[in-house]
Amino acid sequence: MPDDWTLRELLSDVVGSGPKSAEDMSRAQARAAMAAILDGDPAPTTLGAFWLANRWKRNTPTELAAFVDVLEDRSVRRVEPDCDPLDCGANYDGKHSTALLGVAAGVVAAAAGTPVVAHSGDRVPTGRNPTYKHVLDELGVRTELDPSESAAMVDEVGFGFYYQPRFNPGVHGLLARRDEMGVRTFLNTVETLANPAGASAHLGSFYHLSFAKRVVDTVRESETSAFDRVLMFQGLEGYDDIRPGATAVAEYEAEFEDFEIATADYGMDFEREDLEVDDVAADSAAITEAVVEGEREDQFADAVALNAAFRIYARGDAPTLRDGLDDARAVIDDGSAAAVLADLTSF
Repeated sequence: MPDDWTLRELLSDVVGSGPKSAEDMSRAQARAAMAAILDGDPAPTTLGAFWLANRWKRNTPTELAAFVDVLEDRSVRRVEPDCDPLDCGANYDGKHSTALLGVAAGVVAAAAGTPVVAHSGDRVPTGRNPTYKHVLDELGVRTELDPSESAAMVDEVGFGFYYQPRFNPGVHGLLARRDEMGVRTFLNTVETLANPAGASAHLGSFYHLSFAKRVVDTVRESETSAFDRVLMFQGLEGYDDIRPGATAVAEYEAEFEDFEIATADYGMDFEREDLEVDDVAADSAAITEAVVEGEREDQFADAVALNAAFRIYARGDAPTLRDGLDDARAVIDDGSAAAVLADLTSF
């Protein structure tokens, strides 16, 4: 193969021969592929075929790390706040039936002393479901921020939002082509690992534990990643909200560990159906306000507190989840969480 592989050559000679006979790309080949994609050079048919071929064969951590590195080098506008926040690069597909509790959980964690960053766009190819941005919009929070404003929001409020079109224009520019695909591609994974705030800890979610291991290995192999701690769990609708019941958790700091928790032991003694809402964006915003202001003591209040505890624990601000849960409930009770939400809406 030549030194400057084209996407067409990589498709024909490496990844495109089928799920059983396809070869994995080297780091250099994967970097060349991602660079070509961001440059907008590939013909639509070639790009679509390349994305599908990688979906069939499944990308290795080496490939994903190379994609992330090129993304960080050529597209991500990293503006770091003075603090070191927890990065919540949630599934950009959004949610379609259960309340999105990440905003409420982030606000509560921030009140407890854990700065939190969330990032997403305003719509997602293949999903088009509500994301962080839609809930924040319903709350009246400014979301279409430049990265410098996002960093200031983190430092001033404790919770910050980075808007994908502003901090990751290269991936945002691929929105129309991803829409045409109609299925998830490796971009759905690597965009969640973009780190516009330069955070050292990352919170994510997974459907299967093997995916969490792949993400951790991707972080290990990345040459640009600032993450030295990763916490992932089985999320509700694949999002970064804890799924009720027996839930697998993956943790990485120096080494990979996994364990299982029973959410009922932490106050989530209810089922998935109990967290369903009619209008995800609007209802989630209303639930956020009511919970942080101490006006609800139901399943949503319990779920927000536990999700906040995971954020506090993920950044290393509590030695155990139970300690994090105590911290979360305390700042709701004393009004600190409501104060953070007020600062967020007035930023």
